[in-house]
Amino acid sequence: MELKRGAGVLLNISSLPGPYGIGVFGEEAKDFLQRIAKMGFTYWQVLPFQPVDPMHSPYTSCSAFAGNWLYIDPRGLVKEGLLTQQEARSGFYPGTPYTADYEFAGARRLESLRLAFSRLGDTQRQAVEAFAAAQKWLPDFALYQSLKGAHGQRAWWEWGEYAQYSYAAAHREEFAEETAFWEFVQFVFFSQWEEIKSFAKEEGVSIIGDMPIYVARDSCDLWSNLPLFLIDAKTLSPQKVAGVPPDYFSEDGQLWGNPLYDWDAMKADGYRWWVDRIGMAFRCYDIVRIDHFRAFASYWSVPAEAKTAKEGEWVEGPGHALFEAIAAAYPDPAILAEDLGVFGEDVVELLEFTDFPGMRVIQFGFDPDSNSTHLPHNYPQNCIAYAGTHDNNTLLGWLWEATPAQRQFALDYCGFEGKGDSWSAGGYQSASCRKILEAVWRSPASIAIASLQDLCGFGSDARMNVPGVPEHNWLYRAAEETLDHIDSAYYTKINRLFSR
Repeated sequence: MELKRGAGVLLNISSLPGPYGIGVFGEEAKDFLQRIAKMGFTYWQVLPFQPVDPMHSPYTSCSAFAGNWLYIDPRGLVKEGLLTQQEARSGFYPGTPYTADYEFAGARRLESLRLAFSRLGDTQRQAVEAFAAAQKWLPDFALYQSLKGAHGQRAWWEWGEYAQYSYAAAHREEFAEETAFWEFVQFVFFSQWEEIKSFAKEEGVSIIGDMPIYVARDSCDLWSNLPLFLIDAKTLSPQKVAGVPPDYFSEDGQLWGNPLYDWDAMKADGYRWWVDRIGMAFRCYDIVRIDHFRAFASYWSVPAEAKTAKEGEWVEGPGHALFEAIAAAYPDPAILAEDLGVFGEDVVELLEFTDFPGMRVIQFGFDPDSNSTHLPHNYPQNCIAYAGTHDNNTLLGWLWEATPAQRQFALDYCGFEGKGDSWSAGGYQSASCRKILEAVWRSPASIAIASLQDLCGFGSDARMNVPGVPEHNWLYRAAEETLDHIDSAYYTKINRLFSR
C-alpha cells in the first residue's frame, strides 16, 4: 500500500459535538469533515466502531463485527418517517457538552430504536431482511443480543443450555422478533455511517479506522466460534489470557484478560474468521489500523489466574500465513500496523514481509540520552507519525508532566526559542506545542496525525485514555465552540507549508 502524503485529525465519533450526550452520525460529523477539509487535512482517524464494554472502552467489545448503536442519530430516523421531531428531541442531553454520557445515551437510543422498529412498514422490513441476509455475522449477533436480554444481561456462559451455541441456534425461531430488532439496529447503523463515509469522500477525506486485535470473553465472537479460541469446552473458561509485559505505560504490564486465539484451528480453515473481519473493517474504513500488531508475530500469554501480566510468556503467533490469506482475499490491503511497545526481530521481520506502514509517536522520542526511532529525523516515509495517540497524554499535558531534562530536550529539538523555565508563561504553551506539531509535520512520514485536543492546545484534563486504568476514560467531547476556536489559518498554513 502506498500512502498519500497528508495530515489527519484523531477524533472519535463519541467525541463529536451534538445534542445527544455522545457524538452521532449526524450533521455534526459532516460539519467536522468540512472544517478539517478546508484546513487541508485529508485523513480522519476514529477509534473502533464496535459496541463498548461497561467501562466504555471500544477495545473490548461484545462483537468484532457489529456497530455501536449509540452512534445512531435519531434525527436520521425522523427522515425515514420512523420518529417524530418531538420524539427525536426527547433524547437531547441536559448535561455538560464536554463529557460523553454513555449510560444516558444508551438508554435513550434503545428507546428510540425500539419505537422506530415498531413502525417499520413492509418495504422497510424487506430492506432490513435483505441487509441481514447479506451479513454472515449478523444472525448470530442478533441471536446473542436477544439471549443476552433474555438472561438479564448475564455473560453467555451463564445462560444454561443456551451457552451452547448449537442448542441456541436450533431454537433461533423462539427469538425471531427480538433478533429482527437487532438486525434493524445494525441496518440503521451501517446505513447512517455509509452516508457519512460517502460525504467524507466528497470532501477528499479518507477514514482511518482502528481494529482491536482481541475480542472480549463475553462476546458473540467467542460464543458462536468457540473452537477458534483457547477455551476449555467443558468449563467454558480460558486457560490463558492476553496482555502485555511491563512497558512505558505500566510497570506491571497490562493484564487485558481477553481470551487468546487458537491459531492452529484458525489456520485449518484458512483464517476465515480473520479474513471476514478484515473485510468488514474495509467496508467501514478506507484504511485499517490494527492495534497491537506485534501479537501476530508473537503474543504475551498470561495464566488466567495470574494477578499481573508479569507472569506471562511470549508465544509464537500466526506470522506470514495469516497475511497471505488476507492478501489472497484483499490484494494490497490498506492496513497500518500499530507496532509500538516491546518487540523483537520477529516483529521487525513480519513488518518487512507485509510492508505495512508502522507508527511513530514523537512523545516517546524525547529521551535526551537516546537517538530514538520516535524522533522525526529517524522516521521512514512508510509510516504514520503521531503527536500523540488516544493512549497518550496531550502535548501540553506531556510537557507539564515531563521531567525538566525531557522537557528541555523536547523544546530544543523542536526549535522552541523561549527559555526552558518560561515555556509555560503567557503564549509560550501554545508556541511550544506548535513547534512539536511542526516537527512531526515536516518529517518524512507519509501521514502526520494530531488529536483534536492537540490542535486546540488542551491539557491533560482532555486526555482520552490512560492505559491500565479502567475508570474515567473515553469521556472527552468537543463542544461546537471548541471547533469554532481552532486556529484554522495556522493549520491551513502548516499543511500547505509541509506538503500535507
